[in-house]
Amino acid sequence: MTASPASPAAPSTPGGSVPTSGSGVVHRISALLYSDDSSTRDAVRVAVGRRPARDVEVVSWRECATAAAVIEAVETGAFDLLILDGEAAPVGGLGLCRQLKNEIFECPAVLVLTGRPQDGWLAAWSQADLAVPHPLDPMTLATAVADLGRAVGASAAVGARVH
Repeated sequence: MTASPASPAAPSTPGGSVPTSGSGVVHRISALLYSDDSSTRDAVRVAVGRRPARDVEVVSWRECATAAAVIEAVETGAFDLLILDGEAAPVGGLGLCRQLKNEIFECPAVLVLTGRPQDGWLAAWSQADLAVPHPLDPMTLATAVADLGRAVGASAAVGARVH
């Protein structure tokens, strides 16, 4: 398990939205990435990059290679997005997603990586917010992360106004 900053100026709280000059709001998110395969983790980080969209910035990544590390990290940390590899072994990301969604109060948004496009029904069963199939397409993956980042940022902004 490693943590790597994607930007030197990470905000103190995840899910923050920062106004920019002229272009609107930048949603800053922190992500947890789970896969037992380091090449899959590398492929996801490279595909998503620091800015999956003009208005979404990934300010930090936390990588986990075991399900136990994911559970501990989610229970003790604050993440906006979890990216779980459905093909991980011995605990797949789909079952782990379902467990987290059922056991963690206000579980972060979850993107699962499925083995193939036909596994969409498994992603629905897992209660994932979005799914991207293998082989990973960088554009599809970046778009999914950006969409969830915007949703997280919007809910954080609404929550900030209510409280």
